[in-house]
Amino acid sequence: MPQLNPGPWFAILVFSWLVFLILIPTKVLNHVTPNELIPVGAEKHKTESWNWPW
Repeated sequence: MPQLNPGPWFAILVFSWLVFLILIPTKVLNHVTPNELIPVGAEKHKTESWNWPW
């Protein structure tokens, strides 16, 4: 039965895991975020109460 021969399938499994673990993370991590994070100051926002019309 050819399904039980692990020869070619094991090589495909190892190669695909190498692609997933080595190539893809390096390509993803090379991207730079378009907006740099700016720390927000400690000033409070002005909050006003709502005047409901009823």
